[in-house]
Amino acid sequence: MRFPSGFRALFVAIAALTGAAVTTVAVPSAAYADSGTVSIRIFKAGFVIGGSAGSGVLHFHGRNYPLSVGGLSYGFTFGASETHFNGRVTHIRRPSDIAGVYAQAGVGIAAIHGGQAVVLTNQNGAVLTLTGTQNGLIVSADLSGLALGLK
Repeated sequence: MRFPSGFRALFVAIAALTGAAVTTVAVPSAAYADSGTVSIRIFKAGFVIGGSAGSGVLHFHGRNYPLSVGGLSYGFTFGASETHFNGRVTHIRRPSDIAGVYAQAGVGIAAIHGGQAVVLTNQNGAVLTLTGTQNGLIVSADLSGLALGLK
């Protein structure tokens, strides 16, 4: 399913603004935190129960930190996809703050190629604001958890 680029840009802007508004209220000590950039590659497949795995890199204070990615989802999931995300992680003080579980509920569909944008928060207060492209054939309406760890 393809959307015109104007709709995608509008969706990404709304998602980013919503995430920024929510995290400003949720993390009062964020003024002392820092940010970095993130690139993540995730493979997801499933039939009712889904799984995801991948890898990525956190760029923070001039250094690169390799990331491991894994997760589970439960709900209506059918198909397989590969997603390349790029974005920012905010409200971190050290690289290890990115590690943790990020939960989300979502509905999505990708047929061959599609766009995706997410804003996620973990138990350390780290906020991931990511956009990317998804390739594959997958339909989902599920609850999912994504675990990021430093390698």
